[in-house]
Amino acid sequence: MKASIIAAVLLAAILGGCNDRSGSAAMPPPVALNADAMGVFCGMNLAEHPGPKGQIITASRIDPYWFSSARDALAFTHMPDQPRDIKAIYVSDMGRAQSWDQPGETNWIDAKQAYYVIESRKQGGMGAAEAVPFGERTAADTFAAANGGRVVRFDQVPQSYLLGSDTSTADD
Repeated sequence: MKASIIAAVLLAAILGGCNDRSGSAAMPPPVALNADAMGVFCGMNLAEHPGPKGQIITASRIDPYWFSSARDALAFTHMPDQPRDIKAIYVSDMGRAQSWDQPGETNWIDAKQAYYVIESRKQGGMGAAEAVPFGERTAADTFAAANGGRVVRFDQVPQSYLLGSDTSTADD
């Protein structure tokens, strides 16, 4: 009898795990920014650039894809030739950053939950327009009041802002 119960419990656990294909599994945690982090697009060390950073964790890689700007991380998700097995997208929470030049190593937030200030005077890691991420709306509003721009959510950032060749800011 005990063997039957144990077998039934094991079978239920195995089948339950196999049936969860919905993507509802917990997101993998972000990786702390480190000296080995090299930007996907620029091939340079992220520590060499100011402003918010991004990382994308996929099922097919052990290490995250690193980005020298949050805007680049968001753009990556719109490019047809990039991996689609994305498990998590994280960006620097600039509301918890020490400064623009020191955006932090562990203050990552889920990119899909962030508030972004776009079209501000601040430029990203490679000197281009930036989508500046914040974990709280009030921090985003304060930044926009000081630096121009407007606050949007992840799904409201225009694809043209992410992929366009125009790198000007709102006040240029």
